[in-house]
Amino acid sequence: MNKKFITVFITLIILVTILVAMGPFYILEEGQQAVLIRFGKIIDTQQTAGLKIKMPFIDNVVKYSKKMLSWDGDAQRIPTKENLFIWVDTTARWRITDPAKFYASVTYMESAFGRLDEVIDSSVRTIISKNSLREAVRNSNLINQSEAKPMILADAAEGEETSMQQEVKELASMATQASFETIEKGREKLSEEIFNAASVITPQFGITLVDIIVRQIRYSDDLTESVYNRMIKDRNQVAQAYRSLGEGKKAEWFGKLENEQKTILSQAYKTSEEIKGKADAEATKIYASAYSKDPDFFEFWRSIESYRKTMPKFSKTLTTDMEYFKYLNEQSPR
Repeated sequence: MNKKFITVFITLIILVTILVAMGPFYILEEGQQAVLIRFGKIIDTQQTAGLKIKMPFIDNVVKYSKKMLSWDGDAQRIPTKENLFIWVDTTARWRITDPAKFYASVTYMESAFGRLDEVIDSSVRTIISKNSLREAVRNSNLINQSEAKPMILADAAEGEETSMQQEVKELASMATQASFETIEKGREKLSEEIFNAASVITPQFGITLVDIIVRQIRYSDDLTESVYNRMIKDRNQVAQAYRSLGEGKKAEWFGKLENEQKTILSQAYKTSEEIKGKADAEATKIYASAYSKDPDFFEFWRSIESYRKTMPKFSKTLTTDMEYFKYLNEQSPR
């Protein structure tokens, strides 16, 4: 009797040990959730951490993360409303909120990322293609509200604005207003629309989206060249406007300089003529005084001075028999 009891007791211990070893218990750690599967059917879900019970050999436990997960998609080449192609790179955060539905529709994490690729990429393509390029690449109209700050004259008094500075500011302001159009939504609003479109679909997979963010938008190669050409054209127009303004100011300053030069020369000519007139009058007075004292000597002196000036210019002299050379032909000196 004792032997039978001991044998049964040992057998029970062995069976309990085997059952415990085969796992009637499982542990859920913090940040985990589980789906309990029996013969391919979901019989229970667990979302709290702790020690849990299952049927050995029969039940299968599939664990998923409760934490917030990230999704990073591949950049897509998408046409905008104007049929201009851009590359859009998005990222998203999501979590599994219904493990039973997740297991039934997706089962594996790799499949979940594949479903998110389909849903989010489709939403991104739909929203971007319905909006213009400026809505996708800009987020506000602050660039239209900012005041242009052109270079101004360094010697202008502080707080004082010259007419040229005012013209330059107006020119820069006109160039800015002509270059940037007003947006109605912006990138953040488009991200919100993408999130709303995708978050309607993901709950059927047991997934809840936290947010979707457009991480980067860049132009395609053909659009990049077009944008650069437009920027160059706009800058050339602004540069030409500045050149025209500069040429106008240059002509204005040269006109003022020429007028000042003419005024100075006219005044100098007037002064010089007055001085010459006074000198000629004084010389005439002296000549008249000298002539009245000795007319013959005065005539002689004037003739000698004339000979001194004119004779070196003669290449040859054929005759001196004329009234002009009368003092050269006199026999008796004076």
